[in-house]
Amino acid sequence: MGTDTGAGERVALPLPVEDFLIHLAVEKGRSVNTLAAYRRDLRRYVGGLAGTVDSATHEDVRSHLEGLTAAGLSRPSRNRALASIRGLHRFLFSEGIAAGDPTADIDAVGLPRGLPRALTESEVERLLECIVGSDSRARRDRAIVELLYGTGMRVSELVSLSLDDIDHDAALMRVTGKGDRQRLVPVGRLAADALTAWLEPAGRAELAPTTWSSRDDQTAVFLNARGGRLSRQGAWGVVRKYALQAGLAKRLSPHVLRHSCATHMLDHGADLRTVQELLGHASLTTTQLYTKVTTDHLQSEYRRAHPRARLGTSPSS
Repeated sequence: MGTDTGAGERVALPLPVEDFLIHLAVEKGRSVNTLAAYRRDLRRYVGGLAGTVDSATHEDVRSHLEGLTAAGLSRPSRNRALASIRGLHRFLFSEGIAAGDPTADIDAVGLPRGLPRALTESEVERLLECIVGSDSRARRDRAIVELLYGTGMRVSELVSLSLDDIDHDAALMRVTGKGDRQRLVPVGRLAADALTAWLEPAGRAELAPTTWSSRDDQTAVFLNARGGRLSRQGAWGVVRKYALQAGLAKRLSPHVLRHSCATHMLDHGADLRTVQELLGHASLTTTQLYTKVTTDHLQSEYRRAHPRARLGTSPSS
């Protein structure tokens, strides 16, 4: 069995695969973006099978993964594809559609857990200083960057915010995360000030159209230049614009602002559970990645500053 990374895009999915995707959406609450990734992976996989998906063998799966490697897909992409395929076959087996699970003995490609990249606090200040002016776009962009860094929310969570998700009096936001799980997120003073400035008549109202295209656009917190709900790509473009101006383009994305929020909170004494709740991590293990970052920083500063920690030197007598 070969793997054509392009031809699979034109393959219609068999009914058992569609049933699996419905299961993920309805029973597991997977997000639209997650479902789209599963669909792409499974379309490519099914497109290369010689037989039906319920009769796929261990060799079929292994051959597909080898084809992905030969096509130059990265280890994370191959592991994501394997997760999609494994989930499908487990579902088919549990539903009695297939006699076994051909992925049972296939391991994921080893991946080192990547450490989050964080800006320094001075770099965050430099980024924000690039957003100048009081016109509607400057107000919007400042609110976007302040909220991404100030709350640690994902960019998909930010652009899905609606006006009734904001409790101005309590300085809280209702954020809808992965799997449509909702959480309350506190909004700090500077982020709240930036958001208030955006929602004033000189801000959001300036981008609002004469007639709204949809109820979703009308209730959106953040609007694009045409008066529609701002997309993830649009928010990414905002961050990218000021990252270039601040000389941080090679390091900065909306997700790096999320990393920076978590890292700086831990640096200043926040406990791990609080950061987990703020970021909406389902597992504390994910949040614990940030403790490695802050520990590395602590060790570096200790080696730099303590006279008996500096190798090759001796303390003054």
